[in-house]
Amino acid sequence: MNYQEINAKTIDRWANDGWEWAKPIDHSQYVQASQGQWDVLLTPCKPVPKQWFGDLRGKKILGLASAGGQQMPIFAALGAECTVIDISDVQLSREKEVQAREGYSIEILKGDITKPLPFNDASFDLVFNPVSLSYIRELDPVFKEVFRVLKPGGSYLLGTDNGINFIVDEDESSIIFGLPFDPIEDETQRQYLLEQDAGMQFSHTIGEQIQATLRCGFTLVDLYEDSNGNGHLHELNIPSYMSLYFTK
Repeated sequence: MNYQEINAKTIDRWANDGWEWAKPIDHSQYVQASQGQWDVLLTPCKPVPKQWFGDLRGKKILGLASAGGQQMPIFAALGAECTVIDISDVQLSREKEVQAREGYSIEILKGDITKPLPFNDASFDLVFNPVSLSYIRELDPVFKEVFRVLKPGGSYLLGTDNGINFIVDEDESSIIFGLPFDPIEDETQRQYLLEQDAGMQFSHTIGEQIQATLRCGFTLVDLYEDSNGNGHLHELNIPSYMSLYFTK
């Protein structure tokens, strides 16, 4: 079994057990979004600034590893033409549940974002990618595909981990690992993830991620930091996530 198959099964299990990121929006949230009252998240706590989106009506949006019925229904309610691709069957089923309930149009696809995306060049105005790169070992293929499927002038909104979560223990009180965190190379790290039922995850520093996007040709426009939302690192005001706004 390759590591993405492990991650797909892990996320399915989390979603069935009530995972926060597998709880779809309710009908009232959809209605509020259609009336202009909405927020979406790329990272655990801080909403994405509205100015990063502009007017979404008629825009073609790709939700990259973004199923679960949380962000795509909001964008659909705002008049966007949405497509979502995800590796988790349960997350995709949540997306279908909201679509069936609210009656909007969306293309829902199962896929592994480490592979070439099943879209033509310059297909999308915006790619929305909440935290998922921590489940990906090699970043360059992902960023190259995002760049390819974006239209010239299109936007890539990325939520990502900065690596700090990988160095601490479960209580976030002691540093137990160095970087990089790579369970394929390090058996101790692999066993730790298995004990935590955490799938296969990989650290990527912010510098590593920004360099990789710039190599592909992206321009960094804006960014902000965020925390885990709870736990010791959050209490100490230590940012562990970042949202980044790129353009092609």
